[in-house]
Amino acid sequence: GCATTTHYVDTKTDNVAVMGLDYKDFESAANKMVNDMLDSPLMVHPKSGQGGRFVVAMSDIVNDTAQRIDTDQLTKKIRVSLLNSGRFVITTAIGANGPEDTMTAQSRMLKKSKMVNQKTVKKDGHVIAPDFSLSGKIIQRNNRVNSSTQQVDYYFQLTMTNLDDGLAYWEGEQAIIKRGDNRTVSW
Repeated sequence: GCATTTHYVDTKTDNVAVMGLDYKDFESAANKMVNDMLDSPLMVHPKSGQGGRFVVAMSDIVNDTAQRIDTDQLTKKIRVSLLNSGRFVITTAIGANGPEDTMTAQSRMLKKSKMVNQKTVKKDGHVIAPDFSLSGKIIQRNNRVNSSTQQVDYYFQLTMTNLDDGLAYWEGEQAIIKRGDNRTVSW
């Protein structure tokens, strides 16, 4: 009887704001940072005219907020945009916490299987090492504006590190600032 009915949200017209991070915040931060990255002259492969693309491995994205965040929500949006740009490919065989997809390594173990046609087994020495790693942090800072209002600042920080020389070739920060009632929780 008294429960509100569930309904779909039109993400194009949704203007509801929450004190915590929601899908709109991840979408906004990811889009702005990818566009900034694609505008950087350092993020253009020297052989881009011949189809050259940088290989990117995912490093750690640290969650320094009061919320339980799956940082893949941010990185997946960025990865998809980078891949769709045609200027980057993402390796899932190599990552900061091990491979995202263990099948690359597991498929090479089939060379000892009598069941598998050995001509079809993937060969060693073909996996491409990454050129860059993408790392970052999501930070939350809560501030009291006055007796009835709070402000929550979220900072999305990312770094693209050249693995050849260890230098940051691109860094970006996107701030998302929210103000609301002090009684509202941000987690």
